[in-house]
Amino acid sequence: MEIFHISAECYPMAKVGGLADVVGALPKYQQNAGHQVRVVVPCYDTKFKSENDFECVHWGTVKLGSFHFPFSVLKESTDKLGYELYLIEIKELFDRPNIYGYEDDIERFLSFQIATLDWISARNTIPNVINCHDHHTGLIPFMLQFSYKYEVFSKVRTVITIHNGLYQGWFGFDKLNYIPEFDLKHVGFLEWNNSLNSLAVGVKCAHAVTTVSPSYLDEINVSANGLESLFNSVRSKSKGILNGIDIEVWNPLKDKMLEQHYSIEDFETGKQKNKEKLGERFDLDPEKPLFSFIGRLFDEKGGDLLPQASALALSEHFENINILILGSGNPDIEAQLTALRNDYKGNYNVFIGYNEELAHLIYAGSDFILMPSRVEPCGLNQMYALRYGTIPIVRRTGGLRDTVIDYGDDGNGICHDQSSVGDICHSINRAVDLFDDKGHFNAVIRKGMAIDHSWERVCQEYIETYNQIIQKNES
Repeated sequence: MEIFHISAECYPMAKVGGLADVVGALPKYQQNAGHQVRVVVPCYDTKFKSENDFECVHWGTVKLGSFHFPFSVLKESTDKLGYELYLIEIKELFDRPNIYGYEDDIERFLSFQIATLDWISARNTIPNVINCHDHHTGLIPFMLQFSYKYEVFSKVRTVITIHNGLYQGWFGFDKLNYIPEFDLKHVGFLEWNNSLNSLAVGVKCAHAVTTVSPSYLDEINVSANGLESLFNSVRSKSKGILNGIDIEVWNPLKDKMLEQHYSIEDFETGKQKNKEKLGERFDLDPEKPLFSFIGRLFDEKGGDLLPQASALALSEHFENINILILGSGNPDIEAQLTALRNDYKGNYNVFIGYNEELAHLIYAGSDFILMPSRVEPCGLNQMYALRYGTIPIVRRTGGLRDTVIDYGDDGNGICHDQSSVGDICHSINRAVDLFDDKGHFNAVIRKGMAIDHSWERVCQEYIETYNQIIQKNES
């Protein structure tokens, strides 16, 4: 089967969050399973782009209303990621330092989608499946079905995978002429609440809808930023597939970013060496339990709760715990977390920004990882933590509910039900008690490290979904 994944992110080419990790890993495992897989992302000005070789395989011009943008399709020459990676180069729109956050994001990602389809339609072969990811590619299923220029795609099946339904790609009808010409009797597929909603379009028009965890599929039927009724109406073609992690990249026995390697058999010594490395760098005591947070500092992730929760926990367990924060986001949250250094020197530190190597070291050297998310469609951090023998402290929501069971129920982590400072501090208290009970503490770690969160299982679920919509079309 020939499969295309179309996405705004793909690790290591371009990463903001978990979307990049999924699109970077799932295609590799589908390729290993015997399928022909190609990934298409915009050509951003990133380190990966500058350090690798690409060849131009196609060029053309995107027509966006009265605008015309020349584009090129660049292929990574060596297939070093385990699949064919293609970049859509539109210099006027994507030759910028950031992936998102520009006033013309609608124009940027719509032109990306059109250029992608123009190129695929110019090839000699037609793919079996196009898997779109989030709202940045949500108009593709509509254009494949209804835009005259893409009639060649009539038998192509489409899937839209929702990594985060909060972001939907709204725009006004004044930009309707950006979409390649189609019969206006189908305009209803584009409309949602008197505007155009890219995610809603994808959900309506795709042959299958997947979310990145079963619990998140349940949640968006009752809370989806205004799309609840839509998700209810397409439940019969929807499936929650829990993400996996790339166990080749995330492997404490081989990870080159660690101070010392370890496995489930010798994790105590290995984790302690990595903890000592963190202690040297951030002025923390490696003999004390280390609580860490890795991620975006926004309300969605519970980032606004971290300053007060950290201060209260450090005050209650005076000089007996360490807290380390790695992240960036809301400037006010960043400032509050940075200010805490002055009050809890030697027990607390923060790194504002993102550093992939440091993240790996934190997973390996921490005892607990904090994830007080209000929304977590899947979450990968808890899976990385479990793989590295670090116990997740999570709010029961989305994929966190599907992957972390409280140790009080013979599980692999610590769970609470509310995104609140009180719940976080209560969970930290429980974690300190668990840390002091070394036999129980190590047993919980072993339970987490033994879980299989690899992509092989996930890959097969996606292939089954593809086969179902292909067979349905043939019948």
